[in-house]
Amino acid sequence: MKIATFNINGIKARLPALLDWLSETMPDIAMLQEIKSVDELFPREEIEALGYQIHTHGMKGFNGVAILSKYPLEDIMRGLPGDSDDIQTRYIEATVITNKGPLRLCNLYLPNGNPTPGPKFDYKLKWMERLYERTCALIKLEEPFLLAGDFNIIPQAEDCWDTKVWESDAAYLPESRAAYRKILN
Repeated sequence: MKIATFNINGIKARLPALLDWLSETMPDIAMLQEIKSVDELFPREEIEALGYQIHTHGMKGFNGVAILSKYPLEDIMRGLPGDSDDIQTRYIEATVITNKGPLRLCNLYLPNGNPTPGPKFDYKLKWMERLYERTCALIKLEEPFLLAGDFNIIPQAEDCWDTKVWESDAAYLPESRAAYRKILN
């Protein structure tokens, strides 16, 4: 099964590029971030014509995630648990049944967190703690799952071209990298 992730940065502006990419690479599942579209205005027809089912969690002009799948999806969950007041559309989960059993797909668009310090950085760290809690809950199920998407993290110095440029950016701050490692471990 071929699974891909793509930060589309606006589905309407990049629909032709997405359709070309889907036709060329033919992923079984594509997880999109930054769709920047409300669910009811997402351009389904063109994508469905390529054989994909579509599940979205979007909002106008900002954020938004989508899962495109050539296989049926079940147990769709929109939004990251842990904060019922969070209106940012950054997380969607679904289960796909593979020939080896179910696989839980978790598509995320982690907050950028800039500028730092400030409320956006605080939100990023709180969001990452919620993602950690969700990951722990998924591990307890003892079923395969995949966390994929745009993590907005620079885990190590080797992952950027010049650490001096990034040293005060939320993606590279020690607190962000520690929260990322906590999720991975």
